[in-house]
Amino acid sequence: MSALCRACLAPFTPGFGPGLKRCPACRSPRIISHAELDQLSIAHMDCDAFYASVEKRDHPEYRDQPLIVGGGTRGVVSTCCYIARIKGVRSAMPMFQALKLCPEAVVVKPRMAEYVAVSREIRKMMEALTPAIEPLSLDEAFLDLTGTARLHGAPPAVLLARLVKEMEERLGITGSIGLSHNKFLAKIASDLDKPRGFSVIGKEETEAFLHDKPVSILWGVGTATRAALEKAGIRRIADLKRWDRVDLSARFGSMGDRLWHLSRGLDTRRVSRDEVVKSISKETTFSEDITDRELLEGHLWRLAEQVSDRAKARDLAGRTVTLKLKSASFASITRRHSLASPTQMADRIFREAAALMAAYKDPGPFRLIGVGIADLCPNDQADVIGDLLDPDAGRRAAAELATDKIRAKFGHDAIIKGRALK
Repeated sequence: MSALCRACLAPFTPGFGPGLKRCPACRSPRIISHAELDQLSIAHMDCDAFYASVEKRDHPEYRDQPLIVGGGTRGVVSTCCYIARIKGVRSAMPMFQALKLCPEAVVVKPRMAEYVAVSREIRKMMEALTPAIEPLSLDEAFLDLTGTARLHGAPPAVLLARLVKEMEERLGITGSIGLSHNKFLAKIASDLDKPRGFSVIGKEETEAFLHDKPVSILWGVGTATRAALEKAGIRRIADLKRWDRVDLSARFGSMGDRLWHLSRGLDTRRVSRDEVVKSISKETTFSEDITDRELLEGHLWRLAEQVSDRAKARDLAGRTVTLKLKSASFASITRRHSLASPTQMADRIFREAAALMAAYKDPGPFRLIGVGIADLCPNDQADVIGDLLDPDAGRRAAAELATDKIRAKFGHDAIIKGRALK
């Protein structure tokens, strides 16, 4: 098998060259063809604009409209649909800027309980294919389908096409697949053809594929690392490959050795659901330095949601909340607070991080903000006891858990918080 119809799931061998346009069985144009299609088994599945997709599924009247999931005019964009992205709207963008770019957009507040419920249904579908699942957040995960062909009677590519087809038909949620021979390349592949994409990077083409790509495509290369690489004359992977491994390590430490491997498409990490995670964090670097504390809190809320999202995907909670700030002069500060009981709730993570930020009196401006949880434990230990310094903490946690369950069953509007009306 070197070709697959993603509509009818028929595998076949193309008989008329690279110009193949339609499935010979059902005539659908949704086909994927690759010489190594039946040999690759490491995949990355990423839902398409997940939060926005759930909102459009539950509110058909939003289907053809640009939709933004996020806070009020002082908040930030959590995510947005592809129609809004065409207008230039992006995650982490201040809401006032997003509405300038797309004033006709429908803005809705996040419904985390519903997103978690949909994510769990997707996870069940994945677990029917393989036990080797490594979730990264509610809407994305790595899968290793090595050795599953005999069990399911089909190669991994067919199983993955079946997975996203079932997601769309049963849950109304679309996803994109990246298939390759390691995690690094599978993650890259899943971004190549969104939405509803299926992309393959084979072993034979790996180095040719990477050659002209910017170094920012490599995992771990953020703004600061990219600036350091550019200072050394490294802008593309081809530049990186001209460096000797020893020289890269001498210049950039352990990151240099990692970059040497990734630039050649080498990644030996296994897909493991039991991988030990020491902390969960998210951060964002602003395009312009920020002093406005309300705007910073908007970013903090979005990041707290994403940390909560990842903790729930892994069934984990944290005993310590961490705040990270970086000033315009690149000076970094980190503040931590230990909790009376571990949490995985966005609201509690945000409250603790916001308190840490309020206690930090430096007016800024700041170029980066981040939040995280550490000292992780299973989520069945989360929010089970009260805080002696905050007698209402346990009551609020219990109320939020009850609210999540009701919303998951009856919809977000079954219970509305007062602050959601402001």
